[in-house]
Amino acid sequence: MNDLQNTGPGDVTTVYKVSGMTCGHCEGAVSQEISALDGVTGVTAVARTGEVTVTSAAPLDEEAVRAAVDEAGYELVGSV
Repeated sequence: MNDLQNTGPGDVTTVYKVSGMTCGHCEGAVSQEISALDGVTGVTAVARTGEVTVTSAAPLDEEAVRAAVDEAGYELVGSV
């Protein structure tokens, strides 16, 4: 599990479902791409559940998250 969280007051946490993640490398690739988005303060990807928890200073545009997941080679199913 890649845990890059550093949450603070006022942060927004969103859980996304991502298909195609099968291992730690997958978790790292997805986490790295999403972490690069403006405002993201933490990402935890879990291949076993296919869930990615993203903490950000403000709500993220789902299309930006979708593009980041796509860039990593996976598919964003949607938010949970």
